Amino acid sequence: MATTSQPAITSSHPSSASLLSIRSVAKHFGKNIVLRDVSLEIAEGEFLTILGESGSGKTTLLRILAGFEQSTAGGVWMQGERLDTQPPYRRRVNTVFQSYALFPHMTVEQNVGYGLQVAKRPAAEIESRVTEALAKVKMSAYAKSKPSKISGGQQQRIALARALVNRPRLLLLDEPLSALDANLRRQMQVELKALQREVGITFIFVTHDQEEAMVMSDRIALLRSGELEQVASPREIYNRPATSYTAQFIGHTNILRADIRHGTAACWTLKWPTSLPDGRALFSLRPECIRLATAATAANSIRFPAKLRDQAFHGATDLLRVESDGGLILTIRTASRDLPNGPLEFEFNAADAIAVRESKDRA
Repeated sequence: MATTSQPAITSSHPSSASLLSIRSVAKHFGKNIVLRDVSLEIAEGEFLTILGESGSGKTTLLRILAGFEQSTAGGVWMQGERLDTQPPYRRRVNTVFQSYALFPHMTVEQNVGYGLQVAKRPAAEIESRVTEALAKVKMSAYAKSKPSKISGGQQQRIALARALVNRPRLLLLDEPLSALDANLRRQMQVELKALQREVGITFIFVTHDQEEAMVMSDRIALLRSGELEQVASPREIYNRPATSYTAQFIGHTNILRADIRHGTAACWTLKWPTSLPDGRALFSLRPECIRLATAATAANSIRFPAKLRDQAFHGATDLLRVESDGGLILTIRTASRDLPNGPLEFEFNAADAIAVRESKDRA
């Protein structure tokens, strides 16, 4: 019999040695609690994305790491050394913001080398490091250009070069792609991840965009109302969401509220085998896990009739909204096609119904 197990407990610890250790960090602005007991280990060379909706605390956490905010409780360590007690200029941490803040009167190479000039580094060293940084972001040909003469994507690369030239151990990125158009944004997602692999620096990337997080990250830390909801790889957080909030925030899903009796879960007229104990339970069933039934029924396939309510064209796929017997509404993603008139029959595998915990409302 196919079974549906409880969601796996995902660890917030990376597999390799930690570069950064965030321990029980909290942040209050008066009576407003922005972060609550956040603990996270981040590996050397990791691309970690802090994902969350507006107000989840992700930018506040980034500002604490950068030194622009002080935590109310807890602390941050970098390889055993207390980081959050140091001023920003003493930390080997650089930040790339949404606004690239390039000096318009300076050339590209002057912008990149500005921090080194302020630090009074020798001219030969500045020239060498600026040349190296521009080469890494493939902007050497624009060294003498002014920011107004280059595109938004190129300005983004210059902002990265300006951060990389300081040779940080940790690079913080606060939604740096948000100002780009959709096509350029997708291109820069791939380029940014490739650049991170090349330079080997730990990146902590903040975004509210789920697709961006899935494409770029080694791991995703999902924040909700100042608390970590789940920390896992993109594949794990999508395929094995721990909570109903995670399942609904990462991609699309159908949340099924089922009664379990004697190894069978029942939700309206749908029934499937499970190993969970008797009682109430929540399950996540992704739209792409439901398909049009075929003549040959696979083992452990759950079939059900349904009426088509809506069909939305999405290029290679269609998004369907169907109503099963009894009135349960389900969302289904299938290959784009013309569907026959009349009653339809669909199916899914019992193992694709993933048990999740109820996400409680947080004040």
